[in-house]
Amino acid sequence: MDLINVSEQPIDVNKLNDWLSQLPQDGAIVTFMGKVRSIEKQTINLFLEHYAGMTEKVLANIADQARERWQLSRIAIIHRIGEINANEQIVFVGASSAHRSDAFSAAEFIMDILKSEAPFWKKERTMQGERWVEAKKTDKEALKKWY
Repeated sequence: MDLINVSEQPIDVNKLNDWLSQLPQDGAIVTFMGKVRSIEKQTINLFLEHYAGMTEKVLANIADQARERWQLSRIAIIHRIGEINANEQIVFVGASSAHRSDAFSAAEFIMDILKSEAPFWKKERTMQGERWVEAKKTDKEALKKWY
């Protein structure tokens, strides 16, 4: 069972943890929550656009790929779009499984693939102005361990 959502709404981590934790056969729940960070560039916010319909299909495909590799019960992939301020949550990935190794590996895989393959476009607004954010070399290199 998968929960995939792309929305402008804030992420309710407690609700997602509750959903992931419902199955008594699962001994492992692994989650990742990413937020908009602001370090040297003094990021004020990000504005995320996506390709509606296609984005959800790509995220569902990533979940399917994780299921092919590991024994998983539930997968949650939640990504925000629109304007997201610094220090706010932008993405949540969760996996439940009977065993921790499957849940840990799946959550890491999902996040690595999502960063490179999901059709999101980010515009960063800083004190110095706005710019489109390009894919990081480290995100592309993270794919090598999976393919």
